Amino acid sequence: MPNGPEPVERDSRGILDPWLLRRRVHLTRYPAGPALSGLVDRFWAVRWDLPGEVVYRQEVLTHPGANLSVAVPDARSGAAPRSVEARLAGVARDLTTREMAGSGWAVAAMTTPGGLGAFLSGSAADLTDRVMPLGDAVDVDESVLLQRVEEARDEAARVAVLATALEAAVRPSREAEARQVADVAEVAERDRSVRRLSDLSSRSGIAPRTLQRLFARNAGVSPTWVLRRYRLLEVAEAVRRGKVVSWAETAADLGYADQAHLNREFRVATGRTPAAYALAQAPTA
Repeated sequence: MPNGPEPVERDSRGILDPWLLRRRVHLTRYPAGPALSGLVDRFWAVRWDLPGEVVYRQEVLTHPGANLSVAVPDARSGAAPRSVEARLAGVARDLTTREMAGSGWAVAAMTTPGGLGAFLSGSAADLTDRVMPLGDAVDVDESVLLQRVEEARDEAARVAVLATALEAAVRPSREAEARQVADVAEVAERDRSVRRLSDLSSRSGIAPRTLQRLFARNAGVSPTWVLRRYRLLEVAEAVRRGKVVSWAETAADLGYADQAHLNREFRVATGRTPAAYALAQAPTA
């Protein structure tokens, strides 16, 4: 069961303009705990209390994992005030925006790339770029989960309730395969010498076509997409910290035809060109 929140400052990859987020929203992260380690990357929780008619919009360059959440709905959803809902958001390949207004909270589990497969009967690829009721995809009793989360005494207790429900929802028949994909994805995240699908294949001992099939079934995206997304997260974070990035070198490392192709992908992923993103960063971030 998760314990001990971690501040966002330890890893703000994927949160565009995190300096602005810290002015508006309280975000903490909780470890997955032993039972879900390798399937869930982290639990995260947010709380907000915004004045008047203020609507806060947070852009997110998503990690290559899914999010399983219980939350006060997005300000755009049209749901009744203070209602709480359980949702599964598959891997989002494009920039996403979360909107918050009034006061509210959310708790969620972000899966590892591949970890989602352990909770599903079907393919994770069917959930990519989709959001749906959690109970439609994962074996949880939504009404019981929502009641227990709302009755929880504080944020850490809400996270613990969600963790317990997900521990019970793991499908033994899918767990080993999901963990295998997550292990390969961790190599893609951490080993800078891995640049191509062939590199991942050599490191894992799994044939390229088999890797592609396993990733589609458990992560919902290709191993090459996971590899490139991690590098985009890294480069966006480097820019945010004021580092001078060689875009031509980065493009070559990732196998793009040229720098222009990388620039276009960065713009699709973040909504801005690399130069515009660098200019938008606060000096004190």
